[in-house]
Amino acid sequence: MKSKVAGIVFLIGSLYYLIAEAISATFFNASFFNTYVFHTISELGIPNANSLLFWLMNSAFILIGLTLIFGNFYIFKDFIIKNKTIFYIFTLITSIGVIIVALIHGGNPLTSGYHTLGAVMAILGGNILLVLISRSMAEFGIYQKITLILGVIGLIVFWIIFFNMGSIYMPVFERLSVYTLIIWSFVTGVYC
Repeated sequence: MKSKVAGIVFLIGSLYYLIAEAISATFFNASFFNTYVFHTISELGIPNANSLLFWLMNSAFILIGLTLIFGNFYIFKDFIIKNKTIFYIFTLITSIGVIIVALIHGGNPLTSGYHTLGAVMAILGGNILLVLISRSMAEFGIYQKITLILGVIGLIVFWIIFFNMGSIYMPVFERLSVYTLIIWSFVTGVYC
């Protein structure tokens, strides 16, 4: 029963995130395609005329952060057999980072540094967390391999972002590095 509850939480968190982003992108001040290719996820959460549903995107950030805290502390603590302290630390880093992204918006010179810090905590921390989870469980089966692959892809794409901040396609790379965590949450929900 415990794993079913966690599974439902992971499924709801991941699906809500994807649906909220798609709806927010639909009502963004650009075409749906251009929003996904040329505008960062963070831009969807800035309260301004470009993003009419900024609150929806920010609620998705908060929900995925809470999903990770609940799911990882509720169910994963039973499956992690090594690196438990680091696992808890990276769960908190990732979750707090995502919530910071929701609460402190980019685009404001006074707060953009905090927003960037939150984004790095969420993206880099989240993908390190995936690699850590894959190597900290008792066995190394299909689920652990999928988790490791997602984490490695996310880390590679994060470094592509880091060295291509000026690229017009940076939002595509950003999404790829974020979606690894969202896909993992969905796979985890199915797995539980």
